[in-house]
Amino acid sequence: MAARKIIEIDREKCNGCGLCTTACAEGALVLDDGNKAVLAKEIYCDGLGACLDVCPTDALKVVERESEAYEAKAAYQHVLKIRGKEAARKVHGMGGAEPEPSGRGAGRGTPMAQGCPGSLAREVKRPGRPAIEGKVTGESELSQWPVQLHLVSPQAPTFNGSDLLLAADCTAFASGRFHQDFLKGRKLIIACPKLDDTTGYVEKLAEILRRNTVHSLTVLIMTVPCCSGLFRIVEEAVALSGKNMPIKRVVIGLEGKVLSPPSG
Repeated sequence: MAARKIIEIDREKCNGCGLCTTACAEGALVLDDGNKAVLAKEIYCDGLGACLDVCPTDALKVVERESEAYEAKAAYQHVLKIRGKEAARKVHGMGGAEPEPSGRGAGRGTPMAQGCPGSLAREVKRPGRPAIEGKVTGESELSQWPVQLHLVSPQAPTFNGSDLLLAADCTAFASGRFHQDFLKGRKLIIACPKLDDTTGYVEKLAEILRRNTVHSLTVLIMTVPCCSGLFRIVEEAVALSGKNMPIKRVVIGLEGKVLSPPSG
């Protein structure tokens, strides 16, 4: 076994509502005889934490510890048995495909690499728009550099006295009005909770908040489950910094629309 991210349940906080058991696409969480959430099997838990957002008592968290590796095919068969084929197609790592039956040729129906709901290939259809030749339709509102969380420095004076925007990498591509609606008047930090090595992210953000006067903090994420990890990183950083400040959370859909109003 190797160390990996996995869900941990605080039984004292769990109220047995069961919301996490339905939020988990892999069926990793069930209620035990004591009406408390438990892991059905560790191999069913992908560690992305989609269940965290629905827990009303904050009884769930993602930790890193030694565990059996996540097994997408096992999770698929588990969900197929308890929820049916359509639900099983949504299992992380399957990419909408079914496992290859034994004795058949390899390649067809095998899991897509990183085939979670956020990486499932799909087409976003938009109405045709007339082309505007030779004209720039918008100007950049970026007011500092660098912007990637690995590269920014907590000592950079640019963050002092700022309104800070923490944006998931994909949001600027999904939103056609990213600069006008979200970036204007704010300093920017970008990150991807799924593909980045997030080691040290919480500590760096906490240091930025400790060293600087930040007037407001907005977190912009996509609607895909893995993206919510960025919001949890920011929550932990605010707590570690000792600053008592609200966090505005804005969720963008794949079509570029705001799916939830700012919270916090």
